[in-house]
Amino acid sequence: MTADLSFLSATEAADLYRQGKVSPVDVTSACLDKIYTRNSALNAFCLVDISAAMEAARASEARFLSQQALSPLDGIPVAIKDLLLTKAWPTLRGSKTISSDQPWDDEAPAVSRLRESGAILLGKTTTPEFGWKAVTDSPLTGITYNPWDMGRTPGGSSGGSAAALAAGMTLLALGSDGGGSIRIPASFTGTVGLKPTSGRVPLWPPSPFGTLAHHGPMARTVQDIALLMDVIAAYDKRDIYATAGLEERFLENVNKGISDTKIAFSANLGGSKVNNEVASVTSHAIELYSDAGVLFEAVDPFKTFSPKIIEDSWRLHWLSGLIKISSSFSAETTADLDQGLLSLIQEGKNLTLLQFLEANSLREALGISLNEFFQYYDLLVTPTVAIPPFTAGLNVPENLGYDYWWQWTPFTLPFNLTRHPAISIPCGLTADGLPIGLQIVGRLGEDNLVLRAARAFELILPFPKFPGQL
Repeated sequence: MTADLSFLSATEAADLYRQGKVSPVDVTSACLDKIYTRNSALNAFCLVDISAAMEAARASEARFLSQQALSPLDGIPVAIKDLLLTKAWPTLRGSKTISSDQPWDDEAPAVSRLRESGAILLGKTTTPEFGWKAVTDSPLTGITYNPWDMGRTPGGSSGGSAAALAAGMTLLALGSDGGGSIRIPASFTGTVGLKPTSGRVPLWPPSPFGTLAHHGPMARTVQDIALLMDVIAAYDKRDIYATAGLEERFLENVNKGISDTKIAFSANLGGSKVNNEVASVTSHAIELYSDAGVLFEAVDPFKTFSPKIIEDSWRLHWLSGLIKISSSFSAETTADLDQGLLSLIQEGKNLTLLQFLEANSLREALGISLNEFFQYYDLLVTPTVAIPPFTAGLNVPENLGYDYWWQWTPFTLPFNLTRHPAISIPCGLTADGLPIGLQIVGRLGEDNLVLRAARAFELILPFPKFPGQL
């Protein structure tokens, strides 16, 4: 084959493996070559285990030769965000406060499911310290850059995973999302990222951010997200919020379409400030989908909740998680922290129990309101992020009036509070050639319908090719 194997979709690679046209060794080698040539500039991976990856690829190749593949993910390279525990590899969470010199015997459920499926684990991807913000830089690993423009951020906190996908360093990736951390970098890098329904993909150890946090799949196509969900959306008793007794197939349903589906579109979720190019690109995408027969109604799902009220509720939940993270820090330890993180920890120490309980009550009311909204509509579509990718190394873009990172991502925060499934897919490019994402949100538990809609949109408006893709 003359095509760049590192830019195969996972479903394409799986088909080629079964046909004997390409080997897992070939694809893994292609991804490792991309890591070797591009990672020093992009800083997407903070750990790469070449020996383990190639050993796993050779074992997968042998299984295919003997027609004993373990699963449709057998032999598919996957990158793991460095917030998810992985056996034998340090999980340092972008922080100098964690020692690598300790046993690493535990593993997150999603990582274990990948290992059992025969997937090839390449290494760990970069994250801001403890995943605290929506861009990717940390005191430990430095700044991660966007393959579309090396001066821009890939977003965060799963920015390393998103950058790795966009650069052809991996076919699939795992991320985590507590306020948009899968969907934001997907939007900024032209990739696809799903925050599943809370508990659909088990999460262990428990996140300090509680049920705001989700583990989920990242890929370059919607079908690949479905393929990955088939493996990682499996019950695990260690997550007390995990969905028990629910066996769903995602890939076999992803192409069933969305006929007779009632879809709401909100351009600003009740008044959030949106960049002109983001508004224009998403509006054009909606027009194309409408011309293809998809029916949208312009509706505000949060009529009684202003963006500021939602932001404040999410912020108080987030601050409480940061306090939990910092509870074991010594005075010496805090000197090594990201200064922005340290500032928020100090702010969070003034948080009262009553404030938290009031924020939780608002969260409950918001969730009920959205559930009522979904009694009438099947899906909600919004922009994913209010702005295009901006300068790497900054938490907020310059001269736009933002003080905190969560102010420029008002479309992702609400659905961490309500726990609904939400996916970001590419929907176009800015005049400078930077990706813009569209978010699709569904009812609790209806991840399959969200994926079907994303796939239908993908077929109407094919995703752009990535920088460096042949």
